[in-house]
Amino acid sequence: MSQIRDAESLCNNQIGADGVDEKRRLVLQAALAATAAAIPVLPAVAAPAALETKPTGNAIAPFRISVPQAVLDDLEYRLKATRFPERETVVDQAQGAQLDKVRALIEYWRTTYNWRRAEARINQYPQFKTQIDGLGIHFLHIRSKHAEATPLIMTHGWPGSIVEFLDVVDPLVNPTAHGGQAKDAFHLVLPSIPG
Repeated sequence: MSQIRDAESLCNNQIGADGVDEKRRLVLQAALAATAAAIPVLPAVAAPAALETKPTGNAIAPFRISVPQAVLDDLEYRLKATRFPERETVVDQAQGAQLDKVRALIEYWRTTYNWRRAEARINQYPQFKTQIDGLGIHFLHIRSKHAEATPLIMTHGWPGSIVEFLDVVDPLVNPTAHGGQAKDAFHLVLPSIPG
C-alpha cells in the first residue's frame, strides 16, 4: 500500500505542477487506485542491493547493475498474470493502445526480451551514483581515449533511458574507429533521469 500512496503522491505533485485541473487529477487518482487494486498481492521481492546504493553528500560511488533472478522471475510472473481489458470499440488508436499490440508487447517482454543481455551491455561502461539536491542520480561516464575530447552530457526524454544512447557511445568517444577524426571525439556523461 505504501507504493500506491507514493505513486498517488507523485501523481498529485507532478500533475499539480503541470497545471492539470482538479477534475482531471481526481480521474487520474481513481484510475491509479483501480489499477493498483487489480494487481495481485505477491510476496515482496527484495530490491537488488546494487540498486539501493545511496551515496551521502556529494560523494560519487561506482555502480554496477545487478538485478537478482528473483526480481526477473517475479516480473515474468506478473506479465504472465496480466488481466487484459475488453477489445477496443474502434479500429484506430482513438481509445489508446490497441489490445493486440499490448498483448504482443507483453508477450515479447515475457518470452523474448533478454534483460541479462541488456544488463551486460550497460555494465560494459563505467557507471556511478551520487546525490544531487537529495535525489539519487545514476550516470555513465565514458571518457574518450582522445585527451582533447569535448565533454558532452546526453539526456534522454521520458519515458526513456540511457539505453537509447548505447549505439552511439563508441562512435562518439572513439570516432577514429568509425571513419572520423580525433577532433570529433567526446567524453560522455549519460545521466538516468530520476524516476
